[in-house]
Amino acid sequence: MSLVSWAFETSAEKLAEVLPRRWNHVQGVARKARSIGDIAGSDAELLESAAILHDIGYAPDLVDTGFHPVDGASYLAKVGAPERLIHLVAHHTYAVHEAELRGLQDEMAFFIDERGSIRDALWYCDITTSPDGEPVHAEDRIEEVKARYGEGHLVTTFITGAAPELLAAVERTKRRIEAISLSLETREQT
Repeated sequence: MSLVSWAFETSAEKLAEVLPRRWNHVQGVARKARSIGDIAGSDAELLESAAILHDIGYAPDLVDTGFHPVDGASYLAKVGAPERLIHLVAHHTYAVHEAELRGLQDEMAFFIDERGSIRDALWYCDITTSPDGEPVHAEDRIEEVKARYGEGHLVTTFITGAAPELLAAVERTKRRIEAISLSLETREQT
């Protein structure tokens, strides 16, 4: 079984029935990851797998700390998932910032943020996908999160502080997508 197949099966088992809206979201994030797979090169399968698993920590039977990136990554470590996949799930969408706000720095310290193009691409896929799995502009998604959680909520504080980093990752990923598109167009013309 491929990594992507295993990831989809695992995510479906944990999310599809108990959290159908979350399941729709992760499927949308995975579709976006698949659509930009060219920028990931040999890591395309890793990116798509991280996309479908990034919110697995919301599954009720996996909640430990109450912080889904850590809970999801911890579960993936227990079941023997590849190390980079575990770390990408732990650090998706600038989770380290929210971990600091929650006082969970020690729990996050177990996971390495690779800070590269694959991480940026995962952040891009998540922040440009609505809760229902539809494409959305990153700025609109940030505003949707703020509105959903409301003023004064920790998640609103997180997303407000994280916005510059998230938007920078989105822009870097867009530039990579454009560069690949230009490269492919140039090859087709020759």
